[in-house]
Amino acid sequence: MRIELPTREGRLLRRYKRFLADVELPGGEVVTAHCPNTGSLTGCVPPGARAILRDSQNPARKLRWTLQTVEVDGTWVNVDTGLPNQLVAEAIEAGEVPELGDFEELRREVSYGERSRVDILLSRGERRCYVEVKSTTWARGGRAYFPDAVTLRGRKHLEELAAMVRAGQRAVLFLCIARFDVDSFAPADDVDPDYGRVLRRVAEEGVELLAYTTRVAPDRLELGDRLPVCL
Repeated sequence: MRIELPTREGRLLRRYKRFLADVELPGGEVVTAHCPNTGSLTGCVPPGARAILRDSQNPARKLRWTLQTVEVDGTWVNVDTGLPNQLVAEAIEAGEVPELGDFEELRREVSYGERSRVDILLSRGERRCYVEVKSTTWARGGRAYFPDAVTLRGRKHLEELAAMVRAGQRAVLFLCIARFDVDSFAPADDVDPDYGRVLRRVAEEGVELLAYTTRVAPDRLELGDRLPVCL
């Protein structure tokens, strides 16, 4: 997946008020960028880190720049939660996710459940596969973790996937790990123990868990390796 809009490297000064980040450009100018991530971004926004901004090229937009990528311990990490859905959809259509290769049609943002939208709906005849994509940025000790903040919405998504399984369809939680320097995934029980509890239960009920790394560069994202999920 290529980033079509122009990008520019700078130095992250701070992320604050959840959706704002101050970044110093090479000439010394400091710009405030939109940070498209509702999580805490634990460990992913160290002051002084190299950062990649994406230029919206939209003069009417309040914040011209979007914080896209941050370098953490020598590894680029995608912090823009708007990108993984497109990345996973493109990878499925390209045949790069063999676990989801037996479908004819892919649609995105399809209404289902209780006033929700599933990120990706795959279909073949009467068969359906509901795919919820979660962007995962947090890592410690070589393992990726989700969530990095308490998420009632995340638990609701798990319950809706389980409901699709009970209705006789496939359902997948796709953990798109937004970095390449990890070797496994686990729920962050110390952050949101209820999420971990629900995740384990729906997995037992038949919701499939897929975790893939991402090769991140300033101008592109590529789906990487499948990782073991440690419950």
